[in-house]
Amino acid sequence: MTAAERKRRQRNLLPHLKFFCTAIQTVAPSLRVEVSPVNTRDAGEIERAVAAFARAPNGGLIVTAGAAVTLHRELIITLAARHKLPAVYYERFFAVAGGLISYGPDYVDQYRRAAGYFDRILKSEKPADLLILQATKFALVINLQTAEAFGIDVPPTLLALADEVIE
Repeated sequence: MTAAERKRRQRNLLPHLKFFCTAIQTVAPSLRVEVSPVNTRDAGEIERAVAAFARAPNGGLIVTAGAAVTLHRELIITLAARHKLPAVYYERFFAVAGGLISYGPDYVDQYRRAAGYFDRILKSEKPADLLILQATKFALVINLQTAEAFGIDVPPTLLALADEVIE
């Protein structure tokens, strides 16, 4: 893909994806990988995008949050498995449902922290005065069944870092 094509795709991204793609593209050169962001608004676009990535040598997916992704999550997992395309997802659900790896916020921790906010509001603090906190705890989930089906040997050091390993 040419630099001009990458820039055109970046301009046409949905607004919430620009944040994710900018962060990923900043790191990509240091890892010697090429990032090709794709909008996925419907099942047809998802199928075409996954098939295109599967045709590329050493292709893979980084699946970021979005309404279409949530709506078509089963399709994405199925297509990645069909094409044996390694994918990293943003939420544990994907790894549990057959995706290879997920890395994202620990929602139980976020709910626990939200309870603290609720308590402060009940004690008369103004919601507008409370700081917005970002996630501080993240969970790495690895699905070894999927790794085996893809012919991927997950290094023991990565397994040791995982918060959950699905066998």
